[in-house]
Amino acid sequence: VQLQASGGGLVQTGASLRLSCAASGAVLKYYAIGWFRQAPGKEREGVSCMDSSDGRTYYADSVKGRFTISRDNAKNTVYLQMNSLKPEDTAVYYCAADSGCTRIGNTILSVMDYWGKGTQVTVSS
Repeated sequence: VQLQASGGGLVQTGASLRLSCAASGAVLKYYAIGWFRQAPGKEREGVSCMDSSDGRTYYADSVKGRFTISRDNAKNTVYLQMNSLKPEDTAVYYCAADSGCTRIGNTILSVMDYWGKGTQVTVSS
């Protein structure tokens, strides 16, 4: 499974971006897809995840209500719509795939098997 995240950029506070995660070598609808981010000097954190079995979605508390994960099976692509962006959302964003979303409480764990290269999101104040 090869994944490629795209759609990052430099935006101002309050703006929106939509990240895309495209796959080759696999049909994404059979995988759980997670979005993760890593800011400089910080650990990677789970942002959102969508299960393959029932399409259930999960979000980190820090992005709940602002970010939306979705899937377009015809395009074999998963999206992360990010609204009301804040400077603390600045990070490299990665998409990943696995058989399921692994969580402890509201924390999405970064234990997925397949990872793509990241895309930089920078939110200026």
